[in-house]
Amino acid sequence: MPEPRNRVFSPVVPALAVFICGILLATMALAVPLVQAPYSTLLRLYVHNGSVDYAGFKEDAKRLDSYLSLLAHVDPDDLSARDQKAFYINVYNAWTIKLVLLRYPKISSIKDAGSLFQSPWKIAMVKLGGKTVTLEYIENDILRPKFKDARVHFALNCASKSCPPLRPEPYDGNRLNEQLEDQVRTFISNPAFNRIEGQTLLLSKIFDWYAQDFGGTAGTLEFLRRYAGPELRKGLDTLGPSPKISYLDYDWSLNGK
Repeated sequence: MPEPRNRVFSPVVPALAVFICGILLATMALAVPLVQAPYSTLLRLYVHNGSVDYAGFKEDAKRLDSYLSLLAHVDPDDLSARDQKAFYINVYNAWTIKLVLLRYPKISSIKDAGSLFQSPWKIAMVKLGGKTVTLEYIENDILRPKFKDARVHFALNCASKSCPPLRPEPYDGNRLNEQLEDQVRTFISNPAFNRIEGQTLLLSKIFDWYAQDFGGTAGTLEFLRRYAGPELRKGLDTLGPSPKISYLDYDWSLNGK
């Protein structure tokens, strides 16, 4: 029985296969930063020291819309775990900006984007993988249960003054740990969000709303001590292991000019 022709060995075939695989892998590696490029430009132009220039975003709405369209066509399942986490944080923050712009400039708080009967976080508007979902879904059905990383709470921005400030750059899987660590340290050590007055530890409501993500009171105190700057850490040591804790009022005013 004659040998099938397709069994004739050619050293060119495996070499070509390796080359093609290399090109595909390189393309996949570049995909995420390429998608984030327009968002990076927008953040650099319109976010300064945590203050968001919504008027500038409004004038540049086409670029934001183009970016949101790019996000809608990304398949998160094709990304690594760290790229997925960064991707969903960027999705949440970018769509929050879009939500504000839908009513801007006739809006003083993100709550104005909702209604008497509907929370702004429950508006189905986020285009993701062929579906339309809510901001609440991104946070509570994907980010929190899937990644179980309390630091995410300091990366998500709710367009309000008491929220952790919007970072002036996209979250990047390759630098995500560094970015999250910086966000947490900066937020915790800012007396506008967390401070000690007398014998009371005054904390952001984030630690109250998401207490379970921090491991309750004991976990929260451990988290604070891990990330607190010198001044706050000294105060925590003075208060002892079981300080009195109160939570600051949350300022929902728009985090813009």
